[in-house]
Amino acid sequence: MEESLSIARTTPPRPMARPASSCRRLLPAVLLLAGALPALAQTRVLPAGSEQLPAQLRPYAGAWDIERIGAPRRCTVTLGAETVPHGRQLRFPATCRRALPILAEVTAWTVVDGAPRLLDAAGKVVIAFGEAASPGRRGKGSDGAAYGLDPAGHVRAAPRREPSAAERAATAASRPTPVDPATAPDRDSLPGVYAMMRQRGREACRLRLTAEPRKAAGGALVQFEGPCTDTGLTIFDPVGWRYLDGRLALIARRGHTVELVFEDGGWRKDPAVGAPLMLRKLP
Repeated sequence: MEESLSIARTTPPRPMARPASSCRRLLPAVLLLAGALPALAQTRVLPAGSEQLPAQLRPYAGAWDIERIGAPRRCTVTLGAETVPHGRQLRFPATCRRALPILAEVTAWTVVDGAPRLLDAAGKVVIAFGEAASPGRRGKGSDGAAYGLDPAGHVRAAPRREPSAAERAATAASRPTPVDPATAPDRDSLPGVYAMMRQRGREACRLRLTAEPRKAAGGALVQFEGPCTDTGLTIFDPVGWRYLDGRLALIARRGHTVELVFEDGGWRKDPAVGAPLMLRKLP
């Protein structure tokens, strides 16, 4: 049963006339807003979680207009991202069951061979879309009628691009390496003189890790052993070190740190982003 809502009407007071000069100042803003309205009216919010859908489903997530070919009525359905039995959730207004009775059976959607399928609660295909149309697709329902799926006026999710091998390697390198403190060197073994290297086997500077505590910010003191010809390391200017959970941190004079992990008998900067840095303890 449809409900009606009556609204009491009152006659508002007549607004005061606005000066002509004020109206002229407002006109550009009104025209600008009016020009933006068509674009705003076409905007649709994509379903939550669309970015997490598998690649073959993601381009279909969002709102579509569905119609029975040759009939005057159509409805807007939303292909959602939520998992339901046999597929993903499909939503539409209750009025769609009167406009397109076949939708009363539909509870889920999926994609088969690159084309969307609308399914009932048992996973049976209710409407199978396959034939490409401009725009959208055409298909056949379980009632024998032809149906169209039209994306016009609705935002579509862009296909998700798979990262390249180089991008995957860069992402992996940006993550800290897990360290097992039980297999890491003992802290008492760390003080001594180290060769600092940008490339394995090519010494750039020497650094002494001492056991003398730092008064500021904790840790222990470090100092260059002799001159250092590496500009980046002299700018970094290490003044301290600390050791926690198998990770060695060098502390710069300005307070920032570089962390290293023990690997193949030496220490390596971790994560391995930016300029490389390795330390190897000298006899």
